[in-house]
Amino acid sequence: MAGRVFQSSLSQSKILELWRDTSALMGAFEAGGLPAVAARLQATLHSLENARLDIGITGGTGSGKSTFVNAIRGLGDEDPNSACTGVVEMTVDPTPYPHPKYPNIVIWDLPGIGTSRFRTGRYLQRVLLERYDFFIIITSDSFTAHHAQLACEILQRGKRFYLVRSKVDVDIAASRSRRPGTFSEERVLRQIREDCGRRLRAEGLKDPKVFLLCMFELGKYDFHLLEELMVKELESHKQHAFLLAVPNVSKPILEKKAASLRQHIWLVATVACGVNPSPVPGVRDVACDLYVLISSLEGYRRSLGLDEDSLVRLAEQTGQPLHKILEAVQGWKTKVTEALVVELLGQASRDASAFTQELLGVPILGALATCGISFPTIYQMLRTALEEVVKDAQRVLTQAFLDDSDHELPDKCNQ
Repeated sequence: MAGRVFQSSLSQSKILELWRDTSALMGAFEAGGLPAVAARLQATLHSLENARLDIGITGGTGSGKSTFVNAIRGLGDEDPNSACTGVVEMTVDPTPYPHPKYPNIVIWDLPGIGTSRFRTGRYLQRVLLERYDFFIIITSDSFTAHHAQLACEILQRGKRFYLVRSKVDVDIAASRSRRPGTFSEERVLRQIREDCGRRLRAEGLKDPKVFLLCMFELGKYDFHLLEELMVKELESHKQHAFLLAVPNVSKPILEKKAASLRQHIWLVATVACGVNPSPVPGVRDVACDLYVLISSLEGYRRSLGLDEDSLVRLAEQTGQPLHKILEAVQGWKTKVTEALVVELLGQASRDASAFTQELLGVPILGALATCGISFPTIYQMLRTALEEVVKDAQRVLTQAFLDDSDHELPDKCNQ
């Protein structure tokens, strides 16, 4: 069983893509052993988890851009650190809003583009275009020449943009009220999508792709498609950091997060047993840095929405009783402690020998296998712990939207 789990993770992680020069790592191992390799990989892990990302959010007045700034950070409009929202333009200058859990991810609320005095070149100079990794352009009504001009100029200057039509829930509710007998949500969404595309093409934008969103319920409609494309088009070293910060609003997003975390288990395990290792009390022949493992397990809970602040906020946003949300968590419910990590390592050490044989044929990792059972024990513990956290996160999400028949929780996605 352990061998199959390890091989499955290897196929997902594409281990050799995480370093550019395998021979350099082998040279480091031959020259300095495990500590030398771990030191190199510690820097790699730090850069993956702390990559800086700046996202510019723009659009017309009242389009919901400030609400989106809050929603993508997992906040409501009344949270203390939320962006100001309103029906009049609230943003005068580009305003940075760091993610509350991942401050390296910064969402910028940019001034609106809806005035008659709007000039694309002057606007991009004002907001400092080069600062951003990409832009999200939002409208709550029809896309106009201003939106298309801005998109074309961003593209010409070598940046990416994504087009969002917000408040589609309002259009759906209005259509249902006016035509209850013939109402079709699928038809309304198709009409909105076609109208957006037609207007943008008329303004000179080729093959526009528009994502339909409800800012207050990101789990509906196209957010998972938008998230998937944004991650796919990011530079590889920024993908993991962005994925961790995306709000947990659907099971597909949870699984993408879990897959990214699985890809880095071997990195964490190498660093934990190769940098400042100490014997683990009560776990024979295993030495590691327990702080690294405590930090990683807390990181799993934080990224998958199981930390206390996230659970409280989820209960408030969905109207579910907090005690029901907490009951859905069947794994450890308290803060990750040294005692808990030691206990988990003790359980994992019983199966560690099975991993050793699996490691021997893998570049670099085969060398790690010759250093004792610390690496396979830590790897097994992290993998098992992550899978338990993923299951808890799925149960929490199901409980949170138990009474919302419109919220899409199954693995199938709205297209």
